[in-house]
Amino acid sequence: MKYLIVFLLLSTSLSLRAEIRLSAIFTDGMVLQQQKSVPIWGWARNGAAVRVETSWDKKEYEVKANAKGAWRLFIQTPAAGGPYNITISEENTVVLNNVLIGEVWLCSGQSNMEMPMKGYPSQPIMGSTAAILESQDEQLRLYTVPRNPLLQPAEDSKPSAWKEASPENVANFSATAYFFGRRLRKILKVPVGLIHSSYGGSNIEAWMDAVWLEDMKDVKIPQQEEGLKDKNRQPTMLYNGMINPIVGYGIKGIIWYQGESNYERPDQYETLFPLMVAKYRELWQNDTLSFYYTQIAPFNYASLPPYYVGGKYNSAFIRDAQRKSLAKIPYSGMAVTMDLGEVDCIHPARKREGADRLALLALGDTYGIKGLNHKSPVYERMEVQGSNVVVEFNDVPLGLTSFGKEIHTFEIAGEDKVFRPANAIVKGKTVVVSSPHVSKPVAVRYAFKDFVKGDLFGVNGLPVSSFRTDDW
Repeated sequence: MKYLIVFLLLSTSLSLRAEIRLSAIFTDGMVLQQQKSVPIWGWARNGAAVRVETSWDKKEYEVKANAKGAWRLFIQTPAAGGPYNITISEENTVVLNNVLIGEVWLCSGQSNMEMPMKGYPSQPIMGSTAAILESQDEQLRLYTVPRNPLLQPAEDSKPSAWKEASPENVANFSATAYFFGRRLRKILKVPVGLIHSSYGGSNIEAWMDAVWLEDMKDVKIPQQEEGLKDKNRQPTMLYNGMINPIVGYGIKGIIWYQGESNYERPDQYETLFPLMVAKYRELWQNDTLSFYYTQIAPFNYASLPPYYVGGKYNSAFIRDAQRKSLAKIPYSGMAVTMDLGEVDCIHPARKREGADRLALLALGDTYGIKGLNHKSPVYERMEVQGSNVVVEFNDVPLGLTSFGKEIHTFEIAGEDKVFRPANAIVKGKTVVVSSPHVSKPVAVRYAFKDFVKGDLFGVNGLPVSSFRTDDW
């Protein structure tokens, strides 16, 4: 009897190990990127023949699992539509039901991306109650990758599920991601899937692979978990647990809202940020993968520990690093939030405006909708004309405006490198800057403070990013 029990237990164990299993991101209700060859992957018996059938075309695919039981195959998706089902079989059969085909975006970053529609304690999202109430939409699907900092790259993420947009599900989902997806749904009129993978307080190094950081002498990669604090700030740990397991899932692009936790190291960010984007594109094997990011909003960072003040602890420097990254990251765009910051809260309540600006970039550049003036004006160059400086901008087809108000946020400096408040007058697509205290100007700064309200806009209503013409 004892041997029979052992045999039955062993047989049951082997049977369980043999069952086909999908990566956690493949669940009922998922959205696959339309008109694309997209991968599906999982695990089965060593050498097992895994068969996949897609209901939209009745096509069958087959692949053999490798020596470790891992398998991956690519299926061809049709134009947007559904619901469909996908059948995966070997010794057992798994059926994915209610699958939609549409547009899929990865949404990542730190707390301003993670902030849910319902808000944080004592930190609201403007208009969230009405937005949550009206959020029911079976064609908008939401997936959250659970928090999971790890020392080594994981082959799979923690279990989660694709969910339809509804008041209950949207209330707990990323506000930035939701508002972005809602705008895409309204304009494109196809199913939209949002994969949300973010972690509050994280720095950019946490979202990067160890190999990418090998040449960064000032970045220390953790080797053991014992005594490790703030895992969301440890290089590689969020990449390992929250990006590596989903690499390759069919997506149209990425939206990113991060930088607050790197504000004290703007020079380093200028290197890390473009590097990260380039490597993500390599991972997804798409050099033109759309990547749109939110510039961090003005905030009084000196109010937070360790209460740094002055020099490059002014968060305008990290905003400038993000601005300059536009020229280093092709197929990208930056949503400017100079008018959305709050002096006492690092999480701006007006998430809809920021998300809509990300969506404008995607709709204009990725989806090619004509007639849009969808970008914020960007500083291009300056020219000294006597005691005046003429500042020129890109992306200003209809010029600049201050909406009839005086501009108070420009500064100008002479050879002494001391910046003084300046007069600024909009002249079409340029701004003429001067000061009675600076007769020979050499540099200009705009809204270059930790907390400031931007007062210069494009005629499209989008704010101009803070900038500096110097490198002091």
